[in-house]
Amino acid sequence: MSGPLIVFTGSTPNIGTTVAALGAAWRLAAGSGKRVGFLCLNLKSAKTHLYLGVDEPKVTLDAIRPELRAGTLTADRLAACTHAPSRLRGLHVLFGNLPRDQAEYYEPGQIEHLLRAAREAFDAAVVDAGAYWDNAATICAARLADHRFLVTTGRFTHFREDVYRWIVQIAPQFGVRPGDFHLVVLRRPGLDAEGFGLKDICRETGSAGGTELKFDTELGAYLDGGRLDEWLADERRAAAFDAVAESLRRKLGWPDGDRRADGPRVLRPWWLRRPAAKRSGGA
Repeated sequence: MSGPLIVFTGSTPNIGTTVAALGAAWRLAAGSGKRVGFLCLNLKSAKTHLYLGVDEPKVTLDAIRPELRAGTLTADRLAACTHAPSRLRGLHVLFGNLPRDQAEYYEPGQIEHLLRAAREAFDAAVVDAGAYWDNAATICAARLADHRFLVTTGRFTHFREDVYRWIVQIAPQFGVRPGDFHLVVLRRPGLDAEGFGLKDICRETGSAGGTELKFDTELGAYLDGGRLDEWLADERRAAAFDAVAESLRRKLGWPDGDRRADGPRVLRPWWLRRPAAKRSGGA
């Protein structure tokens, strides 16, 4: 088995890339009934474990680094090293690198070995690669991914300056073009009109398409309290990620189902429960 590899990278640090990636991964799992792996490869600022309330994780990326160096990490071993949040069934999370001073010592071969194992271990693997293109994790994940998402905001300095310096100038050196990314534009609660519009941002960044993602005002408190899984388990909040997740399901050819194979029916908002003909572009 070789599942698809999906990468999320941010234009700018600390804008919400991890939440966008984790939310999309959860909805991808919830809507399909498949096993989705989430790899925290933000080598310089791994916070997924804190967001999920695991202050001292038993296994992190740096703990399996000897196996990555030796090339001995298997799909079964990787799956056993992941954390499965009880509220987010179907999602399997590998917590990230904790010693930040070691970020630049991860070699491309180690990351490539990890990604191969992830493809074999899960029906799909979602990578949170952070915002910096000066490390093997971001470069290898973006280069090898089947589907790429670039997370930014409506602020000019984010989608213009940061995207230009990293995605436009650096990424092509590794065979990744700006047009290879689907844009995800984060909007702050109550400030939908802040900054530039989606079409303008897509045109400026050279992206082929984009989606807007809005979080509610309570997200920050849930992150600080280590309760992101509780926040995502709320259907009303998690539905915000469906535009990204359903786009992915269509690209992957996965069934667009409302029922999980191992759990109860997942109720989706009325505006997403359209006739199948319309979902597929019919009249």
